Amino acid sequence: MQLKALTLALLAERGAAQMLEMMRFSCSQLVVDRLDPLVSPGSIPSPHLHQIVGGNSFNASMDPATHDLPSMSTCTSCTFSEDFSNYWTAVLYFRARNGTYKRVPQFASEGLRADGGITVYYIPSTTKNEKVTAFKPGFRMLVGDAALTGPGSAKKVCHRCMPKTGDNSNVNCGAPDSQELPKGFCAGGIRSVITFPTCWDGKNLDSPDHKSHVAYPNGDTSVGASGTCPTSHPVKIPQVMLEVMWDTRIFNDKNLWPEDGSQPFVWSTNDKNGFSQHGDYVFGWKDDSLQRAMDARCNGAVCNQLKTQSSEAAMKCTLPRVVQEDIDGWVNEIPGQSMLE
Repeated sequence: MQLKALTLALLAERGAAQMLEMMRFSCSQLVVDRLDPLVSPGSIPSPHLHQIVGGNSFNASMDPATHDLPSMSTCTSCTFSEDFSNYWTAVLYFRARNGTYKRVPQFASEGLRADGGITVYYIPSTTKNEKVTAFKPGFRMLVGDAALTGPGSAKKVCHRCMPKTGDNSNVNCGAPDSQELPKGFCAGGIRSVITFPTCWDGKNLDSPDHKSHVAYPNGDTSVGASGTCPTSHPVKIPQVMLEVMWDTRIFNDKNLWPEDGSQPFVWSTNDKNGFSQHGDYVFGWKDDSLQRAMDARCNGAVCNQLKTQSSEAAMKCTLPRVVQEDIDGWVNEIPGQSMLE
């Protein structure tokens, strides 16, 4: 999503007069692998494939008691070189008429340069003089559910059928965006968005389900750390939003799609509907850099409070895959599919 389009949609929704600042930057692909240190720590392989960005200390375990991302990482695939956090989501596949699968490539959001990966947003309060509290070392959270087979409660996880250029004007995750995958050709590919909660209980850096220590504001349906937090989660935190662009354009051929015209895309969770997309976040900003950036209400991918690196440097930060399996060619089944059935 273009920053301007997102901001205008938000301002129209809220009737606000001032521009809302938000950090928006790219994180290139670190690795595509079957690892999940949040939900399946230590498991090699994890049940399904993820695409991962951020600091290169990412591994299968990442015990929060001993794993300090800023000190253990030697590089990050993100624009801001003090952000060693890790962000990951499920991976999208195309299922051809003959039953074989191909991983859908990713591309950078409009206006950014990256090797696939994720566009990351950190959004402050829509109230200009209201501060948010940056995450603490060891903080982690999850949005969505990889096991979902029907509509879930995480309305902040959605898909958008993108136009050929630019963006739609509807509010993020508002109609016609949907929890389901689009059912027809998308001229500009499919955009997947995962928006995290903005209220924290102020005590726990994690919880058994990786969700209960955070919450969305009361009655919240908007973008940004806005609204009133519930009394159980009184601390307002930055809103983290992940945006992934899937290049489904290369499959816009009716001769490849199922003969009945049904949509052919499948998440790496073996979900052909779209409900199981999810996002994981492990905080890893160095020192107080994120708090300084949020206090300064930095905007876009430039912030005088932070150190940046070139797109070329970010793209050089990669990891070798741990689980050796074919993730690039045409395959008869999605990696881990037998574990999911």
